[in-house]
Amino acid sequence: MATVSSADAPRTGAPRRFWLWFGLLATLLLALSAARPLSVPDEGRYADISRWMLVSGDWLVPRLDGLPFFHKPPLTHWLQAISMAVFGVSPWSARVPGVLLALLMVAVVYRVVRDLGGRALAGRAAFMLGASGMVLIGAQYVNHDIGVAAWITVAIACFARSFAEEFRPHAGWACAGFLACALGLLTKGLIGVALPGLALFIWVTWTHQWRKVWRLPWGRGLALFVVVAVPWFVLIAWRFRGAFEYLFGVQQFDRYIDTGFNNRQPWWFFLAAVALLLAPWIVFAVLEAAGQIRERWTRVRRTPSNRWVALCWIWFIAILVFFSIPRSKLIGYIFPAIPPLAILAALGWQRTMAGRPRAVLWFGVLAAIPIVLSTALTLGFPYIDRQPVARDVGLELRCRLAPSDVVLVTGGYPFDLPFVARTRKPLVVLDDWPQLRKTEHDTWRRELFEAGDFQPGLASEVLRSPDLVQKDAHAPGYWLVQRADKGAQNIPAPAGWNLVFQGRAWRLFRSTPAEGTAEPVAGAPKRGCSEAASAHAKTNG
Repeated sequence: MATVSSADAPRTGAPRRFWLWFGLLATLLLALSAARPLSVPDEGRYADISRWMLVSGDWLVPRLDGLPFFHKPPLTHWLQAISMAVFGVSPWSARVPGVLLALLMVAVVYRVVRDLGGRALAGRAAFMLGASGMVLIGAQYVNHDIGVAAWITVAIACFARSFAEEFRPHAGWACAGFLACALGLLTKGLIGVALPGLALFIWVTWTHQWRKVWRLPWGRGLALFVVVAVPWFVLIAWRFRGAFEYLFGVQQFDRYIDTGFNNRQPWWFFLAAVALLLAPWIVFAVLEAAGQIRERWTRVRRTPSNRWVALCWIWFIAILVFFSIPRSKLIGYIFPAIPPLAILAALGWQRTMAGRPRAVLWFGVLAAIPIVLSTALTLGFPYIDRQPVARDVGLELRCRLAPSDVVLVTGGYPFDLPFVARTRKPLVVLDDWPQLRKTEHDTWRRELFEAGDFQPGLASEVLRSPDLVQKDAHAPGYWLVQRADKGAQNIPAPAGWNLVFQGRAWRLFRSTPAEGTAEPVAGAPKRGCSEAASAHAKTNG
């Protein structure tokens, strides 16, 4: 296996061609991020939580439909809200932080592998990671997965680079690792610390480096970690009783060990996911594994030039096993296992293809596969998405909604509607909430009423009974959004409500004031609204 020790690795700046490729990758990711509307439920939910921070001025508490939402810590929403403040509210601005974090992950992989294994290997590993489904698609998805994957990658890579020093870990790299752990904790909770800790613990034990562990800058590192990560959790625990236990107990431990949550998948699910996310480069990771087995790699695992390669395998396997244990599995969970596998794939290419005729040509052909497929999937997503998006109704409502108007929702929750319509008040969601507390498990309804438990007064105004449809039918300034797909198109309009707009999955009604004030009705919208909404729907969100 051709590796280079840290002492022999080149230390000069990155070559121009790497930065040229890096710039092209950034351009492609930013362009793809603008190419499709929000998907539901996740993108609509998380993008609007971030927008609500900006609109309300409450940067402390993530809020879903105005209610405290403590499923995840706030860093992702802070970054998205800042992006919206700079670039305006749009799906693209909500995706910019994910793109930047993915680029950070690629850049750190390049820098650390360059120091540990040489410039050629580093460039190849960074390219394989950048030209992977995880980055090309995962980076443009509005949720927490790419962010926590980036911070976990940065943390492990920085500590690995710190340990490359012969006697004492490099303090600067180690402090960067502590900072990345803090930011990982603020992104998605305990896994931001637990997964780097798990991988590094196994690695230092496997390679007999515990002496270096004691020489880490623990004082500075822990102080940095506490200053960055702890204050938000303290403030939330002080302001909302039970929030700390809910965030770490219900949303972290219970989701990991309980079998009652959604997204159940078989044990091999993440093996298939890894192959898909790193295709076609995964083939070379398998070839590298086969080659190392033939060389009886475990006999040389303690030599400095092989320790970081051992870390890549430990990093990948530890995260794969960790997330394969619970029954609830989502493809984004396995993102932190892709960077070490990309490094191993680069080693596999070096082992099997280096020096062969037309190797560069084949590398380009293979790189084109994920790039073309990811671009096609992104551009075609609006045509294949079957989720009940409310973008068309949201655009119509944005054109018509007055600041004092109230929007009622029945038949579901249109996660993307508040973001698209730019609402400044919570939606009033109509359902039998007392009964739902007895029957609902891992659903959007449970998300809402559990969020309401942290602010019952506001919840009593936002989570209402269905009889409001009749009570508010003749009140001025009321709108009703009703689920319209799954055969609901033929359901007659509720009494007293005028149908204003028929969307793909939702219908929009307006109340009829008792005094008979003329209002737009179906077929006669306010001049320009439907036309503007239709035109806008074809371009951006």
